[in-house]
Amino acid sequence: MPRYRLDIEYDGSAYAGWQWQADQPSVQAAIERAFLSFCGEQVSLRGAGRTDAGVHATGQVAHVDLAKEWPAQKVRDAVNAHLQVAKETVAITAVSLAADDFDARFSATGRHYLYRIVNRRAPLTLEQKKAWWVPKRLDHAAMHDAAQLLIGKHDFTTFRSTQCQAVSPVRTLDRLDVTRSGDAIEVRASARSFLHNQVRSMVGSLKRVGEGGWTAADLEKALAARDRAACGQVAPPDGLYLVKVDYPEA
Repeated sequence: MPRYRLDIEYDGSAYAGWQWQADQPSVQAAIERAFLSFCGEQVSLRGAGRTDAGVHATGQVAHVDLAKEWPAQKVRDAVNAHLQVAKETVAITAVSLAADDFDARFSATGRHYLYRIVNRRAPLTLEQKKAWWVPKRLDHAAMHDAAQLLIGKHDFTTFRSTQCQAVSPVRTLDRLDVTRSGDAIEVRASARSFLHNQVRSMVGSLKRVGEGGWTAADLEKALAARDRAACGQVAPPDGLYLVKVDYPEA
C-alpha cells in the first residue's frame, strides 16, 4: 500500500483537538471523512502531534496508507476540495509519497511550537481565538531571560498536565525564546517531544514573570519542585501553533 505524507494547516478553534473523538469534532476525523469522499476508503491518519482543543497548526504532519497509488497533487487537491465543501477550517498544504517505514509521529526528530500573545489595553477583534490577549504590560526581556533556565534536560513534572500519559516527565528543551514586535509577543519552543500542556504551562508561568509576579528564581524553584501545584497559570489554547516537525533527511 502506498504511504503518503501530508503537511497540514488548520484553525483549531472549532475542533476538540487533533485526535478522533466519538462525540466531538476533530481535525483527524475531518480529514478522514474527506478521504472517504475522495477515494471511498476508510483511512486511519497518524499525526505528528496530538494538539489540544483550540490549538492551531501551520506545520502539522500526518501519514496515511491508500490502497491505490494516486498522484500526490491529485490527493492534495481532491482532499482539499472535500474539506472545503464540508466547510472545515483545515487545508492540506502539501502531499508527497513517503517511504513504507515513514511514521509521522515516531520518525519525527523535533517539534517546534509558537505561542502568540497580544499585549495591549484594547481587546482583540480580528485575532480572537488566534492569540492570548494580555492587557497588563509584560516585560518580554525578563520573560526571555527566565525562559533560559528551562533550557536543557529536566524533569518537567511542574509543567505537564495531570492527565499526561507520557511514561517519563523528563524532556530536553532545545529552545525557549521570547521576543516582542510592537504589541505582539512571540514565544518559540523547540524539542524532540513535549509533554501534554508543557508549552502552555511554561508560557503561563513566563507571563507571571513578565507582569512582575515572579522572578526568574521563582520560575527555577517551580521547575525544581516537580509539583504541578507549583505551576503558574496555564495559558489558553488560542495562542498556540504547531509550526514545524523535523524528520531525518531521506
